[in-house]
Amino acid sequence: MNTVGFLISHKNNEKRRALMPEDLDQITNLGNLVFENGYGESLGFSDEEYKAKGVKFAAREEVLRSDVLVDVKLGDADYLDKISPKTVLCGWAHSVQNIDFTSEVIRKKHTVVAWENIYEYGRYIFYRNREVAGESAVLQAFRYCGKMPYDTKVAIIGNGQTAKGAMRVLTALGAEVDVFGRRLEKTFRILMTNYDVIVNCVLWNTDRTDRLIYRDDLKKFRPGTLIIDVSCDPNLEIETSHPTTIDDPVYVVDGVIHYAVDNTPAMYPFTVSRTISCNFARYVDSLVTGEYPENLVAAIDLDHGVIKNDAIRRFREARGIFCE
Repeated sequence: MNTVGFLISHKNNEKRRALMPEDLDQITNLGNLVFENGYGESLGFSDEEYKAKGVKFAAREEVLRSDVLVDVKLGDADYLDKISPKTVLCGWAHSVQNIDFTSEVIRKKHTVVAWENIYEYGRYIFYRNREVAGESAVLQAFRYCGKMPYDTKVAIIGNGQTAKGAMRVLTALGAEVDVFGRRLEKTFRILMTNYDVIVNCVLWNTDRTDRLIYRDDLKKFRPGTLIIDVSCDPNLEIETSHPTTIDDPVYVVDGVIHYAVDNTPAMYPFTVSRTISCNFARYVDSLVTGEYPENLVAAIDLDHGVIKNDAIRRFREARGIFCE
């Protein structure tokens, strides 16, 4: 039986949590769980509320000795040099794009259970997080363009759950919105300079080497155009995009404002943690016992340092990056 440790992410303003006290009742092996001191404080929960359910609390150094570590923003982990080899790591990993993280996982033969790959009956279990990503990105980004949504013409790239969230807020606030799905990428590139705001919500194929927006394209946009890059895939679909933080969310390139916060749902941690917790609680006993259901097995990006998600290998080999 494994010990499962729950860590507080050190990423800027990251206040989401994997479990809330109310969902611990779904878990059988509560005695195998250990939480970092102060784990639920960002959501208004005391350690005592968790302890009353039968779990343990400890200092971060002790939690890091657990067999399994759960970290909401796993791909931004700052503790990989402090943990034992062959640790199981669970959370949002984005192992393809997070090159340094994955290199260290390979070297230390860790296992990665990637939250972004957990589906039930064909639907992503944390789909509400994606919707909130679109909603919250729009709400914060518009503070930096000097216009209310009802004074703008907006292009949304993508038609998934993130785009749904962005659309919900934009239409409610009166923006004129056009949506460009995967089949309309060429149309978007023809029309993209007609928009005041571009919201990138596309789930990009990491095998691709082309882009939606190139650096040279920026010179064609009107000064003050706002790009809200919710997908925030560095080195992929938007050439000039790189991750920013909630505290420092924008930068300007060639007169075009770029918003590229890569953890926008963290601005609404209670709302998002509720959906994370009630869904993730069902899998915690599997992490304790090591007996994974099929959909959890399918979410393993790397197993003891061996790449299982072939998209990782293709991405790294195409760029000459260490694989094994």
